[in-house]
Amino acid sequence: MNSSVKQFQSQTALRDRLDRPMRDLRISVIDRCNYRCPYCMPAEIYGESYKFLPRAHWLTPGEIKRIAGLFVGLGVNKLRITGGEPLLRRDLDEIVAGLAAIDGVDDLALTTNGTRLAERAAELKKAGLKRITVSLDSLDETVCKTMNGGKGDVATVLDGIDAARAVGFEPIKVNAMVQRGMNDHTVLDLVEHFRGTGIIVRFIEYMDVGTLNGWQADQVVSSKVLLETIAARWPLDPLQSNYRGEVARRYAFKDGKGEIGFISSVSEPFCGDCHRARVSAEGTLYTCLFADRGMDLREPLRAGASDADLVGLLQNVWRNRADRYSELRGEKITRAERVEMYRMGG
Repeated sequence: MNSSVKQFQSQTALRDRLDRPMRDLRISVIDRCNYRCPYCMPAEIYGESYKFLPRAHWLTPGEIKRIAGLFVGLGVNKLRITGGEPLLRRDLDEIVAGLAAIDGVDDLALTTNGTRLAERAAELKKAGLKRITVSLDSLDETVCKTMNGGKGDVATVLDGIDAARAVGFEPIKVNAMVQRGMNDHTVLDLVEHFRGTGIIVRFIEYMDVGTLNGWQADQVVSSKVLLETIAARWPLDPLQSNYRGEVARRYAFKDGKGEIGFISSVSEPFCGDCHRARVSAEGTLYTCLFADRGMDLREPLRAGASDADLVGLLQNVWRNRADRYSELRGEKITRAERVEMYRMGG
């Protein structure tokens, strides 16, 4: 980390208007995906003729490392690489290596749909990636294809998980978004498959991210219902959070065969402890998953802004942050537009 960044580390921790620090940076490295999940990138909109960002608009590995380093200088210690589907980016190993070299990073993780994990797990491990989370909504092939737009199969994802385990990634997490009437009847199968393997399954409540999924509250299966369903089959004990602001509530199987988690953004919003910032593939900074606007970092970055100039921009954005969308959802707040999830990562 260069000296202009180090000087900022000694300052008082940066906090927003609700006294929340900035600890976690999620970096989307690509706006494209090989899935067409109806709740994220429906095929009828993102077809073959859809114009994604020109590759020249993506931040380069060097630009990503520089921006991440500035965030780390302001208090961030956890980095997560997202997309789109990050494994579609050919220079991902270079991006990982750059981020892994930043002093002060305690955790470097990646979220993927797993379809290309088998072929890339070894190079990512060698580059310095520490953890992997795989999105897999169901083990039922028909359900899975319905939820990913018919673009992937379960076996390929499971092969990717096996490859990640073989090269030493541990623990691996599997995230499943649960939608009523879609995949809620396959939850127990998912738990049973991974129970006792060391892989942690986490269930995510169906959220109104973006504007395209036609979200309705009655499509949400609450974590409370899922917890009761699973605990009736396999008794569970609650676990302490690993750190303040951890998004998942954790539970251990009483028989010692691992743990599961629940992410309850709808039924139990955790805005009060949210310390996550997001940077999109084209270099836009967002302060909330439900944001309707962000700040462009790429233009000043490429126009020759100094580290001090960029840090000033980041400080200003975070100090003025007051986002708490999930806590206000029930108050009938309205937004004409929200940034789609594939643009900023989950």
